[in-house]
Amino acid sequence: MPRSEARVTTDRSARYAKQLASHMGRKIEAHWSEETGRGTLAFGAGTATLEATPDALLLAVEGETEKLPGLEDVVGRHLVRFGSRDELVVEWHRDNGEPGLVHRNDEPAEG
Repeated sequence: MPRSEARVTTDRSARYAKQLASHMGRKIEAHWSEETGRGTLAFGAGTATLEATPDALLLAVEGETEKLPGLEDVVGRHLVRFGSRDELVVEWHRDNGEPGLVHRNDEPAEG
């Protein structure tokens, strides 16, 4: 399955991951574990995984090639909105070498 990953530098990765899972869980199946620092989001078009580390939130989305931009957009856009105070940047890197979306201050742009 095609995959895209992003490493979001923040010292509050668990907080943002929990907030993202909680928010998305209103519309899709979402899970976050405080114990493991990991979570998942299950979209109709694919899945996202979240992993909190001390200095970054590691994101990955998987789905059909044509669905990757939409998955990148929904995860990145929401996270940047939640982290606007910390000026989070989400820059996606696709496993096929193509540039992914870049999200800053709610403004997605081709990378």
